[in-house]
Amino acid sequence: MKSRGFTLIELIVVMAIVALLAGITAPRYFASVDRAKANTLRSSLAIMRDALDKYAADKGRYPDTLAQLVQDRYLRQLPEDPLTGSAQSWVTLPPPAGTDLAGQVADVRSGAAGRAPDGSLYADW
Repeated sequence: MKSRGFTLIELIVVMAIVALLAGITAPRYFASVDRAKANTLRSSLAIMRDALDKYAADKGRYPDTLAQLVQDRYLRQLPEDPLTGSAQSWVTLPPPAGTDLAGQVADVRSGAAGRAPDGSLYADW
């Protein structure tokens, strides 16, 4: 009677093939995750900037906080920064000098450190 099973060499070959495939796909997977986070960040910034512009056009002034956009229903909720994982890490910028609109928040940027896949700084978006 012949015993059934795999030899050690067959198992090593199969494990080597699996490791090779994982080594090829893992970097592509993580690169696509980074690109997705960058795209989500661009979208969130565009939505918040649009809400800031609409707020300023409607009220004649900029909001004092980002939470005021939610309170006055210009946003349903403050989006989470996909890079920091927090809705509290947004960096707010005041209106430029010479602007006759009052308020504290005229622009918003990400509080994330590092560079985007295109080489630009997240903080400069």
